[in-house]
Amino acid sequence: MTQPASRPRIAIGGIQHESNSFSGAKTTIADFERNHLTRGPEIVPAWSASKHEAGGFIEGARRFGFDMHPTLFAIATPSGPVTAAAFETLVGELTERVRSASQLDGMKLDGMLLALHGAMFCESFPEGDAEITRRVRQALPKDAPLVVTHDFHANVSPELIEYCDALLIYKTNPHIDQHEQGLRAAQIIARTVRGEIRPVQAIEKPPLFYNIRFQNTSDAPLRPITEESRTVEGNPKILSASVCAGYQYADSPAMGPSVVVVADGDPDLARREAKRLAAMLWDIRDQLVLDLPGARQAVAEAIAGEAFPVVLVEMGDNVGGGSAADGTFILSELLRQEAKGWAEVVADAEGVRAAAAAGVGQPFEQMIGGKTDDLHGEPVRIRGRVKCLHDGKFIETEVRHGGARYYDQGLTAVIEAEGSTRDLPNHLVLTSLRLPPFSLQQLISCGVCPQRQKILVVKAAIAYRAAYGPIAKRIIEVDTGGLTAVNPERFDYKNRRHPMHGLDS
Repeated sequence: MTQPASRPRIAIGGIQHESNSFSGAKTTIADFERNHLTRGPEIVPAWSASKHEAGGFIEGARRFGFDMHPTLFAIATPSGPVTAAAFETLVGELTERVRSASQLDGMKLDGMLLALHGAMFCESFPEGDAEITRRVRQALPKDAPLVVTHDFHANVSPELIEYCDALLIYKTNPHIDQHEQGLRAAQIIARTVRGEIRPVQAIEKPPLFYNIRFQNTSDAPLRPITEESRTVEGNPKILSASVCAGYQYADSPAMGPSVVVVADGDPDLARREAKRLAAMLWDIRDQLVLDLPGARQAVAEAIAGEAFPVVLVEMGDNVGGGSAADGTFILSELLRQEAKGWAEVVADAEGVRAAAAAGVGQPFEQMIGGKTDDLHGEPVRIRGRVKCLHDGKFIETEVRHGGARYYDQGLTAVIEAEGSTRDLPNHLVLTSLRLPPFSLQQLISCGVCPQRQKILVVKAAIAYRAAYGPIAKRIIEVDTGGLTAVNPERFDYKNRRHPMHGLDS
């Protein structure tokens, strides 16, 4: 590759969605528009202050001396499969913006940074990210390098590796290194277009079902492997070493953990290191044994605790994994066992409308939750009073999972539920839109102080830890039903690989 005569011109863009293939809901273009859809020049002000890899791309342009050509960024809250119409609309616009870039000012693109999730399941393409990468590759000039980023929950297709020059995956879960990986990707593409390096990569996919329960990279058994991937990157011939655990709710042939190593011009080195890290994953397979309490036991343990707050994790209703956000398994037990001082967020637009109609300070009595499907529990009767109404918008300034800065959960109502006392109020936060519990500001912005509650319920798996971990005196993970249940026996996998340890043994 010849060195560009002037500053390299690099396109940036991305389409990100974590798709639960077991969900009956469909993710449409409206879901992307509701969450985040920016085009062209508007991308820079929208993402420059974020901790997302898009923010890393933008900072990388300044730090590593290239000019950006922003194309399109689209993100939707995890849910069911992306519709064929939404996929074709978004990918069509992305590739057209890439293809037409040189027509705008007569300057061709020298490369592209592409942010994908890695677990997009579409109606037409079970491995949607590979298809996006293939089409973007076709839209780019022939010799222009393509560097892709993925989420830690990616199900990496080997085909995707063939379509890009380098794939970088977040190392951490909760995802607090997104900006770092965006910067690394920017550095790799800048050095590539200048002819300083020649990325080559290798992928290994051990035949292992890696349950989300064990995907905390700050703890065993993953922590030593994550640390080793960073050690591998200490070799100047290694450009990136990624280990991801996969996403168990997208039933595709690529489901499961992956190791991707990118080396500078040495495919044998990349292959050796990928095989070594994959062997480390395989060697911990017998440590992945589930043993979690159900809702009744977990609530009883939380009530009996001596140090607070206790965080109850409703793993079957992990919003960040595409679930309904209206599960009631824990909520019903909090009421049945007459718990004091609890707080829980439930997505229930109907309940929010009822609270708004009643008004602040007025009595409230409604059936709440369990309305999306028959997987997340029955609706629960909530009695209390409307404590406050909020527009649902808030800002997160700290480094948190997802890297976003601006959030919107729609019109929100806080209900002071029955059984509350002055010192131990029970707060039910009802939102109009589903939103994962990535930020304490979700509660604080609505007047709920999480540190003062005895029990906090989060509908999550691992991602909440970046926000809730520092304040929790105890965390109890709860085995509940739902679209993101941790027990794989609750699901009928049809497209996965065979064999997979943990599912076939």
